[in-house]
Amino acid sequence: MTAAARAAAAARDAGQRSLLRVGTIASAAVTVTGLAVITLLVVTGFIAAPHAGFGLPVVLRSSSVVWLASQHVGVTVRGAGRIGMLPLGLLLLPGALLWHAGRWVVRAGGVRRLRHVGYAALALATPYAALSGALAVASRSALASSSVLQAVACGFLLALTAGALGGARALAPWAQLITLLPDRSRSVVVGVAGALAALAAAGALIAGVSLAVHLHVAVTLEDSLAPGVVGMLLLLLLQLGYLPNAIIWAIAFALGPGFAFGSATVVAPTGSALTQLPAFPMLAALPPGLHAAMPGWLEPSVLAVPYLAGGIGGLLLVRVSAVAARGATAGTPAVAARGTTPGTPGMTGKAALSLDAAPLRGLACGGVCGCVLGVLAAVSGGPLGDGRLAAVGPSAWQVGLVSAFELGVSAAVTAGVVNYLALRRAGALAEAGRPEPARPGDSVTVGADGGHVIYLDPWAGDPPAGPTPRGPSALP
Repeated sequence: MTAAARAAAAARDAGQRSLLRVGTIASAAVTVTGLAVITLLVVTGFIAAPHAGFGLPVVLRSSSVVWLASQHVGVTVRGAGRIGMLPLGLLLLPGALLWHAGRWVVRAGGVRRLRHVGYAALALATPYAALSGALAVASRSALASSSVLQAVACGFLLALTAGALGGARALAPWAQLITLLPDRSRSVVVGVAGALAALAAAGALIAGVSLAVHLHVAVTLEDSLAPGVVGMLLLLLLQLGYLPNAIIWAIAFALGPGFAFGSATVVAPTGSALTQLPAFPMLAALPPGLHAAMPGWLEPSVLAVPYLAGGIGGLLLVRVSAVAARGATAGTPAVAARGTTPGTPGMTGKAALSLDAAPLRGLACGGVCGCVLGVLAAVSGGPLGDGRLAAVGPSAWQVGLVSAFELGVSAAVTAGVVNYLALRRAGALAEAGRPEPARPGDSVTVGADGGHVIYLDPWAGDPPAGPTPRGPSALP
């Protein structure tokens, strides 16, 4: 090995050690900060509802369990069983901290290239996962315990995802990062984002309307709990934490499979069958018993939501492809000619996909949406003990398959129709801009803007005096 190679290897090893050191510091800072915030809430809860055996070890163990639960780590409670349906809103705290930690690791570690952000995210996620596992071991008690394996896995995945996104954002804005993707991937990503955003808005509307209709029941349940001022604030925070779960359940409801809240229960557009529910104000939107889920006239509108979201995804998919085509052909001389195909200089930039590419990308958009929604359905539910509430939430595989079909079909149809109309419009514009056939004695301009202009006579001779003969004698 030459001296230059040894120097380069030494510099690379030093950079990796520096990045790992920065990542360890950042992961420790995130853990300490998150535990401090959670400890404050736990102490407030203990003060509002005093318990026997209140002391510093109990507070620290409880804070560690709640901090791990905010990363979607289930907890096993003695006498109740496993608690796996956790509020997804709590992910905002560790996610935001890890986001900023990823930005700091990239800047402090001297990362300059986007492809090296993954190393920074690994440098943050590895020690953070180890700290999460250590907290799961340290927080074990006779009353509650968290899964060590789940703590390590969830901590690693959360830190890797949030840290990578924060690190990438530290190097460039989102508008620039999205342009780094290939045209095909970029169009599918934008289509997926549009479809999921439409579904989230519809799910929030459905959940909000359902809760507003049964608001009087929710107020009655809250009064029956008599939480006090501090307890009411903590109860409000807990309900806000479960708000993302409610939106995902509303999306599953609109898709058709619905969700369950206990064994042998279902809440779907076709009707609901529920047993007695816990005294939690948010659950007032789910009245128990056998009854119709909603008025009959509203059912078609709710079931049409996934198809509308898929149509929005297909429309955005084609528009992004068209924008990419306009950017690719900017500054290229437009030549209007018959038989012009998409992606060639003859395109006017209004359409960038062939007739079969647009529906295929629409199907891909639906498939990706199905995978994302299936994962969200899985993490939004879970057991609430070992009794009749052992099955709570939507079915992940049902939501994934149904959403992939509904969103994929609607996105493919919309993308195909919009792209076909754009291709027709582009063809009409090309025909309108097609030059008239040259006649004897006319001049032909060769070149583009700022090019040379050449005047010539294509026939290189005097025009015939009479009419042009037809038949075999007209052949050269």
